[in-house]
Amino acid sequence: MKYMLIMRSTDAGVEAYKTIPFEQIIEAMGTYNESMIKAGVLLAGEGLTDAAEGFVVDFSDEKPLVTDGPYGETKELFNGFWIIEVASREEAIEWASRAPLLEGGLLEVRRVTEMDDFPADNEWIQKEQGWRDDAEQRAQQQ
Repeated sequence: MKYMLIMRSTDAGVEAYKTIPFEQIIEAMGTYNESMIKAGVLLAGEGLTDAAEGFVVDFSDEKPLVTDGPYGETKELFNGFWIIEVASREEAIEWASRAPLLEGGLLEVRRVTEMDDFPADNEWIQKEQGWRDDAEQRAQQQ
């Protein structure tokens, strides 16, 4: 099973990170990432730039509306993510609980849908599987 661990913050969490040297934060994240790599569970992980550099595309009206960041309250934003592959929900909880987040940090954990979650006889699901197979072949050739 794949899970996405989504880093979120509160205003208190943002303030807590300001009190710690950046090198210490990088070391804690690097140690955590390394432990997941060694365990063979980490598939992907990235930090994100400040919300002020981002934008939201809102599809509430006929024409999509683009709003530059920052957009929303701190608790609505996420700062980065990991995607892990584990045997169970309990193992995902275990890894999420080890994340080096400070007081005020939040980690939302969501299962990533797999191809088996969809009807195999659907034309678009079959196309999606073909696209994934093609991408895997290209990656192996590189």
